[in-house]
Amino acid sequence: MSEPSQISLNNALSPMMEEFLYFNDYAMTMLLMIWFSVMTTLFTISTTKLYDIAPNDANHLEFMWTLLPILVLMFIALPSMRTLYLLEDQNPPHLTIKTLGHQWYWSYEYSDYENMSFDSYMIKEQDLMSGAPRLLEVDNRMAVPMKSTVRLLVTAEDVLHSWTLPTLGVKTDAVPGRLNQLIFTTMRPGVFYGQCSEICGTNHSFMPITAESMPMKQFESWVTTLMN
Repeated sequence: MSEPSQISLNNALSPMMEEFLYFNDYAMTMLLMIWFSVMTTLFTISTTKLYDIAPNDANHLEFMWTLLPILVLMFIALPSMRTLYLLEDQNPPHLTIKTLGHQWYWSYEYSDYENMSFDSYMIKEQDLMSGAPRLLEVDNRMAVPMKSTVRLLVTAEDVLHSWTLPTLGVKTDAVPGRLNQLIFTTMRPGVFYGQCSEICGTNHSFMPITAESMPMKQFESWVTTLMN
């Protein structure tokens, strides 16, 4: 979860989010190098009194200012293509969860278990326990087993919604009449928060997403408790 005055991205919970953080740092390094080069050039031009009014072709200069942007784009595009490939190259899922967006709450159905589904509503501020985050905590969390590949099928019943968990590096639209798929793996236990990222009506700000990652034995106990 983001902290007050935080300017960086959230810590990674999944391998894909780690890739996104790596690419973000890499791209920002490239941008800083470009900014430093441009500033150095501008400073040199503005402080140097050397000039030449004779007409010259300067073919080598034209070649360089064409070649350098191409090289910069290649250095950015190649890691980006690798990240996109890893995003699509996922392992077969161990668990499938169907997520249905409503105005203004989420429903979860665990397709691998019989008759296992529940609704997830935001807890009102006056009902929050001490230390629980405002506008983010829900009455029923979506639980997933740690270090297991999970497939999330996302759709909506009424209007457009968007299921987003920043720490997982996943986001997809919930579209009525259409199933969108997310595949992720959580690498450590904990509770992680997100929110609907598509303006969906009056109470758009009040349909949070809360997921809890837990060890497999604890997850099996949670399933048993929920089904009884």
